[in-house]
Amino acid sequence: MTIFEGSFDQISGGNKFFRPIEAKTVTRRENRIARHERIRKKVEGTPERPRMCVFRSSKHIYVQVIDDSKMHTLASASTMQKPVSEELDYSCGPTIEVAKKVGETIAKTCLEKGITKVAFDRGGYPYHGRIEHSQRLP
Repeated sequence: MTIFEGSFDQISGGNKFFRPIEAKTVTRRENRIARHERIRKKVEGTPERPRMCVFRSSKHIYVQVIDDSKMHTLASASTMQKPVSEELDYSCGPTIEVAKKVGETIAKTCLEKGITKVAFDRGGYPYHGRIEHSQRLP
């Protein structure tokens, strides 16, 4: 979107001066990435309390438990895994019920590996809906 500033000098026949000013356009995705970068400065996964990171796309939801000190993924779950995708019919994308199932799957995997506490990294998304229910444990 361009806004023109200045005036057209029609009377004197002089320069027709205008200066285009480009409006700053920032997408919702760019805003989310900026929020995620700010959060990542504060949230860090340790061996005692790894970071649980959530990514939401239009078709799937992904959850990982990460130890940032070793740069190692300890557990992961997503709607693309067969145990989750076979139990649920998500023809219209990841709903809250699908997010709950992914949360239950990651909770079982973490408990099997002895992980009881995590630091939640919402990935720049608002904490409601699918993000909230993917984090809640049964």
